[in-house]
Amino acid sequence: MVRVSQATAFCLQALPGLVSAHGYLKSITANGQNYLAWQVGQDDYLDPPPARYARKLANNGPVPDFTTEDITCGAGGNEPAGGTIELKAGDTVTLNWDQWGSSHSGPVMNYIAHCPNDDCQSFKGNTGNAWVKISERGYEPSEQTPWASDLLRELGARWRVTIPPTLAPGEYLLRHEILGLHVAGDRMGAQFYPSCTQIRVTAGGSTKLPEGVALPGAYDPDDTEGILVELWRINSGQVEYVVPGGPVWSEAAPDPNR
Repeated sequence: MVRVSQATAFCLQALPGLVSAHGYLKSITANGQNYLAWQVGQDDYLDPPPARYARKLANNGPVPDFTTEDITCGAGGNEPAGGTIELKAGDTVTLNWDQWGSSHSGPVMNYIAHCPNDDCQSFKGNTGNAWVKISERGYEPSEQTPWASDLLRELGARWRVTIPPTLAPGEYLLRHEILGLHVAGDRMGAQFYPSCTQIRVTAGGSTKLPEGVALPGAYDPDDTEGILVELWRINSGQVEYVVPGGPVWSEAAPDPNR
């Protein structure tokens, strides 16, 4: 009989999770300062929980069901973060992932939602058309690295986002998301990895956000242009890919990752 030590047993139990590990937003860099997001696998065990700047995530995997409220800010309960990052309209922030693998090709999308009464502590963003897309990058066959998420990997698991330069002061949720399409040929196979960072815009513009899209609601499991798609058919040029979630706001800044 082969005897397995407790340490070995633990490693074997953990192996499936390691094999399927994907990635999560680890920190946000703004104006030379680094702000920690929720630290998956660590912060759950700290009492009291630390004041992070992005909302809690349950794990580093995709949202289990993107038609539910988990799609809003990730499957972590959408609890308000303890900290808020102060920015000016027009500032560029860098969103730093702990890791990102090469097989999960797909688009990168960024949205913003205004917290009513400038109070993100009581705002979840899971009802109404609150989310305005401020940047997207999908599949660009003329580029050396066509897929946005593959470019994110090559940039060191980082992605830059510019706060719209005309945006009015106030408190907002900045929603950053990768969509992995490697198994999206099966219905509900598309893998969304959203996160929500709490920001306060202090100056710079005067424009209020227009009506956006609802999350949940904007992602249709039967969307054959952006969600229910086969990655190989896009890569081979058989079909044109359309990033889901509606158009980018006309007041948004150019994508700084280009």
